[in-house]
Amino acid sequence: MSAQKPQARVVLGALGAFIGMSAVAGLLVTAAVTPAIAVTGMAANDSIGVFEGLPEYLSIDQLAQPTTIYAKQGDQDRALATFYSQNRLPVGFDQISQAAKDAAIAGEDPRFYSHGGVDIQGTIRGVLSTVVGHDVQGGSSITQQYVKNVLLQKCEAKPVKTKEEKAAYQKCVDDSTGVSPDRKVKEMKYAIGLEKKYSKDVILEGYLNIAGFGGSVYGIEAAARYYFNVTSAQLTPAQAASLVAIVNEPTTLKLDNPDSTTNGAANGYAANKDRRDYILTKMYQYKKLTKAQYDEAVKSPITPSITPSVRGCQTAGGSAYYCDYVQKIILNDPSFGKDADTRASNFLRGGYKIYTTLDLDLQTTAEATLNSYVPKTYDQANLGGALVGVQPGTGRVLYMAQNKDYSQDPDVIASGANYSSVNFNTDQAYGGSSGFQVGSTYKVFTLADWLENGHSLNETVNANVRTYPSGTFKASCIDGGVYGPTPPRWPTNDSGGEEGQRSALQATAQSINTAFVSMASQLDLCDIRKNAEAFGVHTATGAPLDTNPASVLGTNTIAPLTMATAFAGIANNGQVCTPIAIDKIVNAKGESVPAPTSTCTQAVDPQIAATMSYALKRVTMGGGTASGVNQTGKDMLAKTGTTDNNEQLWLVAATTKVAGAYWVGNIDGHANMRRIYPTHGTTPALARTAVMREVMNTAVGKYGGDDFASPTQKLLQGVQVAVPDLTGKSPADAQNILKGLGLEYADGGQQDSTQPAGTVSASDPGAGANVGKGTVVTVYTSNASLVALPNVVGQKLADAQKALAGFKVTVKGGKPDSIVEAMDPGAGTAVKQGSEVKLTLKADAPSGG
Repeated sequence: MSAQKPQARVVLGALGAFIGMSAVAGLLVTAAVTPAIAVTGMAANDSIGVFEGLPEYLSIDQLAQPTTIYAKQGDQDRALATFYSQNRLPVGFDQISQAAKDAAIAGEDPRFYSHGGVDIQGTIRGVLSTVVGHDVQGGSSITQQYVKNVLLQKCEAKPVKTKEEKAAYQKCVDDSTGVSPDRKVKEMKYAIGLEKKYSKDVILEGYLNIAGFGGSVYGIEAAARYYFNVTSAQLTPAQAASLVAIVNEPTTLKLDNPDSTTNGAANGYAANKDRRDYILTKMYQYKKLTKAQYDEAVKSPITPSITPSVRGCQTAGGSAYYCDYVQKIILNDPSFGKDADTRASNFLRGGYKIYTTLDLDLQTTAEATLNSYVPKTYDQANLGGALVGVQPGTGRVLYMAQNKDYSQDPDVIASGANYSSVNFNTDQAYGGSSGFQVGSTYKVFTLADWLENGHSLNETVNANVRTYPSGTFKASCIDGGVYGPTPPRWPTNDSGGEEGQRSALQATAQSINTAFVSMASQLDLCDIRKNAEAFGVHTATGAPLDTNPASVLGTNTIAPLTMATAFAGIANNGQVCTPIAIDKIVNAKGESVPAPTSTCTQAVDPQIAATMSYALKRVTMGGGTASGVNQTGKDMLAKTGTTDNNEQLWLVAATTKVAGAYWVGNIDGHANMRRIYPTHGTTPALARTAVMREVMNTAVGKYGGDDFASPTQKLLQGVQVAVPDLTGKSPADAQNILKGLGLEYADGGQQDSTQPAGTVSASDPGAGANVGKGTVVTVYTSNASLVALPNVVGQKLADAQKALAGFKVTVKGGKPDSIVEAMDPGAGTAVKQGSEVKLTLKADAPSGG
């Protein structure tokens, strides 16, 4: 007996507390609905005064909804991936089956259509049943449950990163779901306020869309699809009752754990079935089902057809890295939230439809080509490959593929070398790597600076392997203004036979290292860097671009997307547009949301760009390093890149409509791309032209291409000057004369000449030749070993022989006193002393008769 006293006190205490709360609630209802009646007594007045300070209306924020990313295939938008924190697909009242509406009302709030938001009778009955030990019965109306869920949604939208934020979140949850009288009264008043503002149908629709159905499944539509693979409009009474049953106890009554001993497949999901059948009984009791419908529903087994709503970029297949790039754009853009946590929450809960620039026709080609030429795994190298393309003039990213399977799951990544979370095409801030050395593709920026400084394509430079003295390379942006010594006899070339005098055009077509370093020695390395930056080039890590002689040959580590963007700028008359991956964004209300836009700037003068295009077009022709890449019949520019020891390979190409970059090389390690044969029986170095050809064929086939603008003669040929006559000048004087004309001096050494020893004997090109400024003129000096033959024609033989003393003279015809008629070699010919000179004498005139 004594053992029961505490329990009795608990029961009585709980009952007393609840009756008190119910009385207060009754007053609240009376005050809200019929205030004239409520003020008839002092006690009522006092109670009402307490509640007048409570807010009456609850703002209903947008429900958390999935965000979906789309790509374009022809004229159709195809979903790539969906993201959500709560799997919810809101539907309208007419899209929900009557059975689901009836099940919700019968199971949760039978008097829903007759009360004013708070069912006092149901509330008192529920608490009495609970207090005396019977089964728990719901005391809250559907409107009250809707209020609680709305409040919880507000909590779920809060950040939970810091300790303070987590505490604020938990307080919010406690305030929304706690069992205190204060919370219950607030919930009641909110419910009454909602009933004044919204119709019953709207409230029921809202409740069915917001309710939790276990795990991350929210709302009747998502629940119907997940548990039974049907829409909410197709739900049968039995299915509807099973779903509404889950709302009562989501953790224990959900249907996606077939191994559960209390609610699993073996016992026919017994726990759910008990609640389901209770709801079906109520539906029959309230005449929402006929006897036949009820019998059929109760007898039907629960047979879930679990259909998960897959989410995340891994569902996008080969486009997963593009999807990841789009997601990173959203998470990096302040317009989507003040900080990363807010942006992530908005992305997962905002119900956005994000329409991207991805062209699935080009994407399909890029994926297939990479799969063919660059294996996902290879036993001789940790091989990586990436293809990315952009649209000149808009910056729209059209395709993005790589040779790995996408995952962000550490366990999946650890399971095989075919998986990677790193996007090889993008900067580190957008999920990318630290970039890859770009090799000779970087030479285009030296070419741009060369042309901007008044040089021309046909201007030649000394392309010999040589040692540059300290201070040769100007760099105005560093202390001292010049770089120190480079390694001796640096650089060398990729192929033999590329030394000597080479024009900038030859240097570009054949990618001659020595020529480009020679060009750079006449420029400012800091200006070359500025040109690269003008084309949007930056390192993948965000570190400053290196500015040293080696950087001319592409030692900076850069992402493929950056290089594709730069080459698009060249093909677009020098105007570069920052890359964008999103065409438009629509929010859950169907309203347009501003998407990130491209910024277009003029990197170089259009004439400079036209001349660069002219030179880079030669790369694709016979003798060029990308010969064979262009089989489209449209103008195409290109540039290859190969790093030291052939560890990284590049090919970047562009028409006026599409620009693309291809990288293949070592993710880590040092395999030589000219000594491995991963596919097609060939090396990555030999295969790169075929890879880019496949992609550009598809690009031109869909987008076409225009002719590049023609360069001016000045940029092709440069300012023409006549080579002066330097004979007889000292080498120093000759060098100064050439420098004053903008020509380069080269010492050709000594040669046999009639000029005084040590003076200029000849030049190449010779005196009078028209050449471009900057042309190298080779100057030869005399060793004075030759003598010019005097003219002895017309002289008597004796006089001629005296004049030719020191030479071997032979005579033909005539008499000793005859006149010289001809000489060989001729007069003025430079010959060595002792050389033979042949004289021909005139025949004597016949005597008179």
